[in-house]
Amino acid sequence: MSIPSWSELAPQLVDVAMGRRSADSVVRNGQWVNVHTGEIIAGIDVAISGGRIAYVGADASHTIGEETSVIEANGRYMVPGLCDAHMHVESGMITVSEFARAVIPHGTTSMFIDPHEIANVLGLRGVRVMHDDAASLPINVQVQVPSCVPSAPGLENAGAEITVEDVREALTWPQICGLGEMMNFPGVAMGDAKMLGEIAATQDAGKTVGGHFPALDLGHMFHGYVAGGPADDHEGTRKEDAIARARQGMRPMLRLGSAWHDVAEQVKAITEDGIDPRSFILCTDDCHSGTLVNDGHMNRVVRHAIAQGLKPITAIQMATLNTAQHFGMDRDIGSITPGRRADIILTSDLPSLPIETVIAQGVVVAENGELLIDIPPVNYPDFCINTVKLGKTLTAADFDIPAPSGANEVRARVIGVIENQAPTKALEASLPVEDGLVQMDGKADVCQIALVERHRATGGVVNGFVSGFGYNKPCAVASTVAHDSHHMIVVGTNKEDMAAAANHLGVVGGGVTVFSEGKELATVELAIAGLMSVERAEIVAAKAMKMVEAMVACGCTLNNAYMQHSLLGLVVIPEIRISDMGIIDVTKFEKVDLFL
Repeated sequence: MSIPSWSELAPQLVDVAMGRRSADSVVRNGQWVNVHTGEIIAGIDVAISGGRIAYVGADASHTIGEETSVIEANGRYMVPGLCDAHMHVESGMITVSEFARAVIPHGTTSMFIDPHEIANVLGLRGVRVMHDDAASLPINVQVQVPSCVPSAPGLENAGAEITVEDVREALTWPQICGLGEMMNFPGVAMGDAKMLGEIAATQDAGKTVGGHFPALDLGHMFHGYVAGGPADDHEGTRKEDAIARARQGMRPMLRLGSAWHDVAEQVKAITEDGIDPRSFILCTDDCHSGTLVNDGHMNRVVRHAIAQGLKPITAIQMATLNTAQHFGMDRDIGSITPGRRADIILTSDLPSLPIETVIAQGVVVAENGELLIDIPPVNYPDFCINTVKLGKTLTAADFDIPAPSGANEVRARVIGVIENQAPTKALEASLPVEDGLVQMDGKADVCQIALVERHRATGGVVNGFVSGFGYNKPCAVASTVAHDSHHMIVVGTNKEDMAAAANHLGVVGGGVTVFSEGKELATVELAIAGLMSVERAEIVAAKAMKMVEAMVACGCTLNNAYMQHSLLGLVVIPEIRISDMGIIDVTKFEKVDLFL
């Protein structure tokens, strides 16, 4: 929901600051957390008019009239509304408007979203649906144009494609802030015309290019990638990753999502090596609905960063002003200063950051964890529904893995899950053969993984092996959330359950489901593009919790294992993944045989 620009409101703001006009509201007697100077200044009032800040000073009584609403800070800290610099709404399994309902009570007033999940299913028209949803909200939600759809051409087939022309068109939309994460880092480094064309179009429009460089080798390819134009990166996991990006003029984005815990190691660049923190930004990347409802959003990330040794005001800068400056929006958001949107959090303590009052565009929108405004559900168009097309009813035989002729044992490639991180390990395992079919090895925690094509009803199934989930009962977990091409990923210890789980998602139109011994244990239905629910966040969170409990009941030991499951087809993060074209070595960006 847009408000007048600073330039449009300037005469009104000047009159309020001078006392010639009454403010709409005044926040009185707070401790001003000034992210520009790094100071905390007591006894400050903030006068608000037209959704923007008109005056910040020791006494705003001259701006208070008969109609002015006075909000008593009572000595609490006044913190700028928090910004999530990089995130995918679809990972919450809810719509943009529902995501906003969930995070506003946690103090998030600005989000920079990359809807490349829906883009992989529905293309640019899907992005437009989420863009328009974002534009209707009472907080600031900016949208990045998805850059890599499909994420790795030649290694996967998505449900749609985004072209350079699509990017140019989307850059003219009102809520577009830049280009989404440029995942095809080898393409950029090797001078791919499409990738460089998208970057050029974004730079020519004066907007920000999102980055994505997950490789650990910071050699020539890294330098070539930086030279191509990406301005930030959230894929670092080590202190040296953060330092390398900051030195090259990129913004290191340190993420704490539901499963990605990359802040602790990278903040050591600041706390141990003394690197200037003003280049550093905090973000979530991926948070499922359970995390949002039960644990928080950017407030959770800021608390965590402080717990790692950052000064509170430094962590707050990394979730407010630094983000705003990165996107060229620091004259609109990111600080409590004149002309900016009146997005303010009142909190009684900075290290623990309880979110007691949330003000967005001058309106009190939440108090003590309760949303005070109505954000009605948005009905997505019919073309967003019934997107799961399997082409046939699957059977256990679709998950058979034939052994090479005459073999009684094989040496197979295995995808190794790494807890709390997006990369995988390229493992190997010796597996037995029975009746010509390669078997799983439950004792060694090796079960099957399958990718089921779901966009074009081809009936295609690619099979492989995965390790790290710890499943020790007959079971299967299937999901149509499968970054980035969003086919269906099925992981299981027996093929009958794998078939049952996959078919069930075909019937309900997408989602996540857990089956054991032929019985459905839990399902989160995601009718919108097979990615998002039509239900409220609290309902989705409850279903997601039941899904996690069902995975645990099947023996899963990983933290937020569902997020790991959903990334097993992400063929742009090393070391090894599965796609609709086969097993992919992401260190070499080539298809490889399942058997060695």
